[in-house]
Amino acid sequence: MDKTVMTFPKNKFQEVRVGIREFKGNDLIDIRTWTMTQGANEMVPTAKGVTINIHLLADLKKSLEEVERILKENAML
Repeated sequence: MDKTVMTFPKNKFQEVRVGIREFKGNDLIDIRTWTMTQGANEMVPTAKGVTINIHLLADLKKSLEEVERILKENAML
């Protein structure tokens, strides 16, 4: 399955796309920066990103919740 789940702007020229991808028989969560190609009207993926096996979703979620807790604790959010 290849499906983009969410897209949000990173800056004026880039966006972050979160999706589910299949690569070499493995189902992966893909979090990647996409950028506008020079002189074109389409976004292309960059090497900046991370792919994580879907079986690690619980660990990823727990990590992000901890990051959020620390940011709130330090009045950064």
